[in-house]
Order: sequence, then C-alpha cells, then structure tokens
Amino acid sequence: MPNSPSNDVDAPPVTEQPCRFPDDSVGLVTPQIHHFTNPLLLTCGQTLSEFTLIYETYGRLNADASNAILICHALSGHHHAAGFHDQNDKKPGWWDQYIGPGKPIDTNRFFVVSLNNLGGCHGSTGPTSINPDTGEPWGSGFPLLRVRDWVNSQARLADTLGIQCWAAVIGGSLGGMQAMRWSLEYPDRVRHCIVIASSMKLTAQNIAFNEAARSAITSDPEFFGGDYLKHHTYPKGGLSVARMIGHITYLSGDGMGNKFGRELKSGSFKQGDNEPVEFQIESYLRYQGANFSKSFDANTYILMTKALDYFDLSREYNDNPVTAFEQSTCNFLVISFSSDWRFSPERSREIVNALIAAKRPVSYAEIDSQYGHDAFLLPNERYQTVFSQYLNNIDIGTASKPKTGG
Repeated sequence: MPNSPSNDVDAPPVTEQPCRFPDDSVGLVTPQIHHFTNPLLLTCGQTLSEFTLIYETYGRLNADASNAILICHALSGHHHAAGFHDQNDKKPGWWDQYIGPGKPIDTNRFFVVSLNNLGGCHGSTGPTSINPDTGEPWGSGFPLLRVRDWVNSQARLADTLGIQCWAAVIGGSLGGMQAMRWSLEYPDRVRHCIVIASSMKLTAQNIAFNEAARSAITSDPEFFGGDYLKHHTYPKGGLSVARMIGHITYLSGDGMGNKFGRELKSGSFKQGDNEPVEFQIESYLRYQGANFSKSFDANTYILMTKALDYFDLSREYNDNPVTAFEQSTCNFLVISFSSDWRFSPERSREIVNALIAAKRPVSYAEIDSQYGHDAFLLPNERYQTVFSQYLNNIDIGTASKPKTGG
C-alpha cells in the first residue's frame, strides 16, 4: 500500500542538481507537506475538520509572485511531476518531459507547483489516512469529492504559498477539468488556463468504462465494502483488472497494433505445442495491472472515477457552457490528440466553440499522434512546440525570490 512521506514543509524544494542528471532536469526534489486546520466544507455537505496536502515545487517564485504555474494531475497522477527523489531513481516524475529548464514549462522562468489531490493515496489526506474522529483509516467512510473540492483545496495551498494569481493553471484529462473549474470559481486568480485532452463532461461510454472498472474492484472478495485495511488486506485482483480496463481506453487501436500486433509472449499455434498461447498485449496489461495494484489505493480509484463521472462544467449554468465560460476572465489554450477516443478532439472543439461564443480568448491545436489518450504524457514535437510557444508568450516579472514554504 502507498506510504505517506514524512517530509517537513520547510524542506528545500530543490537541492543542488547532481551531474548525473540531464541539464534540462530539475534534479533532486523533496516533497513538502502542509497541514490545514481550518475546516473545508465539501460539495457533498460534509466537512473535513483538517486535511493535509503533499506537493512539490520547481523553479523560483518571483518577487511579485506573477510566475506561478499550477499543475493539476489526472486520475492516477500525484505530486511527483518532475525530477528525481533520490540519486538512485531510475524514473523521473510523470511529466518530466514537459517540466524543467528549457522545456515547455520552463523552470528558468516559472515557479511550478504540483500536488497530490485531496482524496489521493500518495501523501494527501484520503481514504488510507487516519480519520481523526475514529483513530482508524477512513476507508469507505471518506467523503465523496467533486472537482470543485480539489480546486478549493488548491486555492488554500496557493494562499499558503503567497500566490494570489496563477500565471497558468494546466491539466490534462481530469486535470483539464480542474483547470476549467479554476477559471470559473476563481476567475481573478487565473491568467491562463491550459486544457489538454479533456472535456466539459464525460460521455455515457466513458461513464460505462469507469463503472466497469469500479465493479471489478467492488466484486473482489478482498474489498470488504471498502474497509479492507481493517482486514489487513486489499483488493489486488480487482484493482489490477480496473487498471487494465482503464489502460485499454488510454491507448489507440493503431498504437496497440503497432506496438504489440498479434505477437506472442509464449506458446504457439503449432500442432502438438502444449504451452498455452499468451499474446504480448495480454502480458503487458497484466504487468500494468499488477504494478498499479501495488502503488494505488482502491478507494481512491473509486473516488477519482466518480469525480470524473460527476463533473459537468455547465450544470449550475442552466446546462449552457457559454454562460459558464462567461464567468471566466483568462486566456485559454486547448489541445487535443487525433487518436484519443476517450477524450476525443470533438470534446475539445466543444470547449473551444463555447469559449468563442462566450467571447473568451482561446487558441486551439489538434496534435497528430497514434498514442491515444496517453499522448498528452509523451514526447511529440508539434505538441512541445505549441506548448512552449504559448507559455513563452506569458508575461511575468523578472526578479525572483526564494520560496517560503508553509
């Protein structure tokens, strides 16, 4: 099960970069933790009397705090978006391709904040955390969350860091939903909103995939109604299948075909061969599912997918997205990917059309890629160029100051 880091909030966010890391890496980073004692009223009507957020920062905050960027993560994401946690790390943060010196999100210019959302399982308060009222893990009792709850908790973190207005709020997929919600809930605190491979609400097909994944988890005999931690176990098999279902939807048919085809991992179709046939794609999905089940919490997965399902940007605006976006005052960049069928370019064009009708400044790019929904995480020359050029045009102050955590 995931463990919560015990780093002090005042720990330096970035240490001196060892020579073994690339020049465009932010180097070694130390997660920071802030514990909030002011109650947070949630959309569901419940109140968290206290909560913790874990986050990382890259770069330096300038004198007038005008260069801060917020990174909002997707379903299975977390605070570790760039750099390395120790010198033996073999794998950098999940968006390291795009965050660092000279990269699209250039840490020579910007102060970048990346956090693990409330309800997560990588250090922020969530179902694996101890409920202060019971002294036991929250488990199934953790409140349901909406995207606006994440935005409200992120605003609390911004206050703590002395950031009154973000130069940009950026997110892909579920992160893009958070970025859009920021533009409506806190219009005076966002100058640019960058929405990548996202949607104003899920399609029925997307909701169906999420429910199938949740059903795989809840039908696991080790689930125990969501209170598996009390039984000193967890629904490994169900969570693994849930991840397999999700992962299939993140890839494109062509991408899977080009990468795996019908290649065999073992066995053959020759007469007399008694070894069972296993395709490469089967082996890959099992590997992904097994790895995910070791590092992610099942209740968090359920919570996050339900937040995805419930999100509807224009629900409170008479189901009119134009009216919704009229609340915003920032500039927008919207990016989609040609082979992404989970959050298709059509969904992004709906966002763009609503923004144009609301007379909001918006730029749009559809990126050609064979990698499906996962494309927003992967290297792509045109994607990097569009991203870089947009961010390079954001005006920020020049003087910088050390970050004062907490």
